[in-house]
Amino acid sequence: MPHLDLIQLSLVLLVFLIAILASGVWIALGLGLVGLLAMVLTTPVPIGQVLATTVWSASASWTLAALPLFIWMGEILFRTRLSEEMFRGLAPWLQWLPGRLLHVNVIGCGIFAAVSGSSAATCATIGKIALPELDKRGYDKGMSLGSLAGSGTLGLLIPPSIPMVVYAVTANVSVLQVFLAGFLPGLLVMGLYSGYIMLWSLLNPSRTPPRDPHMPFAEKLRQSARLVPCLLLIAAVFLSLVLGIATATECAAWGVTGALALAWWSGTLTWKTLVESVMSATRLSCMIMLIIAGAAFTTAAMAYTGIPVALAEWVQGLNLTPGKLALALTVMYIILGCLVDGISMIVLTAVIVLPMVKQAGFDLVWFGVYLVIHVEMAQITPPVGFNLFVLQNMSGRDTFSVAKAAFPFFILLNIAVIIITTFPEIALVLPRWVFPGG
Repeated sequence: MPHLDLIQLSLVLLVFLIAILASGVWIALGLGLVGLLAMVLTTPVPIGQVLATTVWSASASWTLAALPLFIWMGEILFRTRLSEEMFRGLAPWLQWLPGRLLHVNVIGCGIFAAVSGSSAATCATIGKIALPELDKRGYDKGMSLGSLAGSGTLGLLIPPSIPMVVYAVTANVSVLQVFLAGFLPGLLVMGLYSGYIMLWSLLNPSRTPPRDPHMPFAEKLRQSARLVPCLLLIAAVFLSLVLGIATATECAAWGVTGALALAWWSGTLTWKTLVESVMSATRLSCMIMLIIAGAAFTTAAMAYTGIPVALAEWVQGLNLTPGKLALALTVMYIILGCLVDGISMIVLTAVIVLPMVKQAGFDLVWFGVYLVIHVEMAQITPPVGFNLFVLQNMSGRDTFSVAKAAFPFFILLNIAVIIITTFPEIALVLPRWVFPGG
């Protein structure tokens, strides 16, 4: 076994990881191979025993039971007529705002995000009806695409959120607390998006179509009535979380039941859509679970190398202020978001970053929100931003055009990071209210 110091070992593992990712090997397998190499180079401990123990302990978490349920809930609702009903229900109430129906993208995605943990599903569900309607009315194509790309990321920040479940398991913190921490930052991001749309509209009045014909108040209520079941489902999930009536996993189970009821009520629940939703949720859940298993083994292997502890001590020796550390991590995550998907960002960096974050005195629940906002950025960052691909397929535009339209909303997410870093109570007020001793 060659003897390597920590710097040499770190370089070897980093080069190996980059080579693995560049080769196109599945990220989960790549992580496992990095862990395998780390253990071969550093310890005589039986690798099979460590692999079996870590993979089992990571996969047997009861918290993870919420993951496939939240994914399935989103898949069920993705196949309903919810997007059409949202547009019709929200449009009459938003005509008076500067930007008018562009706000449907923001509010519609915010509503769907509260019953789905997927950014891509949120973006596609609202986009499949909003884009044609906005095009038909003559709204600016770039702003329509950009606001939808940015708003689609709300599916990751507003609970239930798949990346939040993955982070909570990885960081060993309460899923419920991380969920609660995401609500107010989610509203903050929605406010930033709507504020930008209003400002853009006021500066470009010629590019905003005239408002739709006046609609009587009674007709507005009638158009919005079909949203009531969805809003009731959101309220039920939210209140059961806040009041402690149900755990995150139990909320996921009730959410699936409510989603099935909504699909039946809208007439879209058939054997075909049910099977499609189950198979799609199964594929995505298996992919995420495999990544978590690979990351768990790599985390254990890294503990044997001593690299995370040494790195945390090195960062401590730099005497970086929490703000400077947050800035450095932001730069790192923006770069990483150009290379890998959001789930991989979380599990790939957790073993290195979490000790540093703890050392700097950051609250791990707050850091979960901070990290998920960076995952949102990755969704609209080329070349691997998944929301860009979704909108490219839906609009027929090239990736560069969609990325250019989404860029202002990428900047707004950076502003949101600055705000929650400066005022962390925005994320922590709800968890501390519900869990005063937590």
